[in-house]
Amino acid sequence: MGVSPAFFTIFSAAVGAVIGSFLNVCIYRLPRGTSIVWPASACPSCRRPLSWFENIPIVSYLALGGRCRTCRARISIRYPVVEALTAAMFALTWWYYGPSLLLASRLIFGCALIVLFAVDLEHHLLPNVITLPGVVVGFVLSLGGEPGWLASLLGIALGAGLLYGAAEAYYRIRHEEGLGMGDVKMMAMVGAFLGWKLTLVTLMMASLSGSVVGVAIIATRKGDLKYALPFGTFLAVGAAAAATVGPAILEWYVGLLP
Repeated sequence: MGVSPAFFTIFSAAVGAVIGSFLNVCIYRLPRGTSIVWPASACPSCRRPLSWFENIPIVSYLALGGRCRTCRARISIRYPVVEALTAAMFALTWWYYGPSLLLASRLIFGCALIVLFAVDLEHHLLPNVITLPGVVVGFVLSLGGEPGWLASLLGIALGAGLLYGAAEAYYRIRHEEGLGMGDVKMMAMVGAFLGWKLTLVTLMMASLSGSVVGVAIIATRKGDLKYALPFGTFLAVGAAAAATVGPAILEWYVGLLP
């Protein structure tokens, strides 16, 4: 009797939740320059090391009511959200791709995007320890699968080149920094994993979502034209969209051409 496909999907979700717990460690510690391996997880408020039963993804948060068992300080909702999001990503990616090199590529890429999204949203920072190795990993994986080494190489050059050019032009015109080099490195990573075509889709989706949020902030008078948006967060959203529905968007667009 064979194992049901549903079992592997559920198992993938469970693995994803555990990985999501580790991503939370990265999100909290990388901006602070501390080790992601040692020491063991502890309450951010009272610093008490957590017991094993307090580290069960999603379940522990719900059981504790979102508070530390000792000091009763609130635990950020980010923890179960990241765990649930990663679990869903693992399950859906397994269901869609099955065991393959592309499955590994998309999961690694997705995990990197989750960390970059959260860190940039909170700290306006895109850690080199994620983006630079990501460029290498994305290109190496492209040698044996999608998008292919040439498309990956072109994606690296195009992604980094377009954002670097935009940042340089903005600086020369306005004499102030508009985009950081972290965004440039992140787009090089996106290009390495997705190739040059989906890199363009990423930029389009990120610019669109960033514009919508920017206009909303100005309209609600919570900021002005100089309000610093965490563009890496929008790049992460755009890259996730490009990796999933990007090929359909490209096919639709090409169909519009005469």
